[in-house]
Amino acid sequence: MMLNEADIPILPQVEAACELLGLDPLYVANEGKLIAICAPEVADLLLSAMRSHPLGHAAQRIGTVIEDSNGFVQMATRFGGRRVVDWLSGEQLPRIC
Repeated sequence: MMLNEADIPILPQVEAACELLGLDPLYVANEGKLIAICAPEVADLLLSAMRSHPLGHAAQRIGTVIEDSNGFVQMATRFGGRRVVDWLSGEQLPRIC
């Protein structure tokens, strides 16, 4: 997988809190989200259907499936580089409900 960091919808206040606390928003518990993987030829149709629902108005295409012999999830950063989206090392933050 190749994710595009700039396309991942993260609310500004969440991004600011994560930056302040030194957290990566990809590793913070986040309920109620969906990641759908589909064939490229139906991606626009799926995205349109998701956006037509009030809860899906912020739906975005955030990446593509690529061939990678290592099977890594990678991310194209906002600064033009690439990084591996690694497994969480340690405990995830507890949910506060």
